[in-house]
Amino acid sequence: MANIFIVGGSSGIGKKLAENLSAAGNNIFATYFKNELQNFNSQIEYHPLDVMQNEFNFEYLPEIIDGLVYCPGSIQLKPFHRTKSADFIEDFELQVVGAVKTIQTVLPRLKKSSRASVLLFSTVAVQTGFNFHSIVAASKGAVEGLVRSLAAEFAPTVRVNGIAPSLTNTPLAERLLNTPEKMEANAQRHPMKRIGKDDDIAQAAEFLLSEKSSWITGQILHIDGGISKLKV
Repeated sequence: MANIFIVGGSSGIGKKLAENLSAAGNNIFATYFKNELQNFNSQIEYHPLDVMQNEFNFEYLPEIIDGLVYCPGSIQLKPFHRTKSADFIEDFELQVVGAVKTIQTVLPRLKKSSRASVLLFSTVAVQTGFNFHSIVAASKGAVEGLVRSLAAEFAPTVRVNGIAPSLTNTPLAERLLNTPEKMEANAQRHPMKRIGKDDDIAQAAEFLLSEKSSWITGQILHIDGGISKLKV
């Protein structure tokens, strides 16, 4: 049984991960921003959080945290000539600075664990260039750098890894998958010929949080239906 803190645990991948980890007997502390849930699971404790605020209050967390997952994200797709510097700054605040503030606040609790693991999320768009992805690729590229830097700094006490998914069928990607035609077109872009599911990513996240991955740190795991490496 582990104490796992999931920031952004009320929707999509974060919600699925919270459900899976609680079903395995872990104690889950999760946050929500807009998607407050009617929670009937005694092993998941939800608290409100706006990651764009300057300071966080995590007094409700136990003294020892074994796993920290930062899930908040956005998908702003625009032609570069239509972007503004404010778009990049806002996205960086959400995807990178929010993660930094969370890790800094929770780090003393992580260091008290004998199996501490931090998990961040990137995107396939960092290593595989896509049209109109400059905003998210820039922020998530910083996330990948943060993963490697913190993994080096925190070793051997705290492991830090990342997952770089491709398009996954979650509320975050709803406008990209809101018709059968969009679903099929995006599925065909992937060698595995389907869209990712929340559980595809959640199961990988479970592994990286578990002691089964105790010799893995500083890595970005691509869960992307093959799109980042294969041309078929």
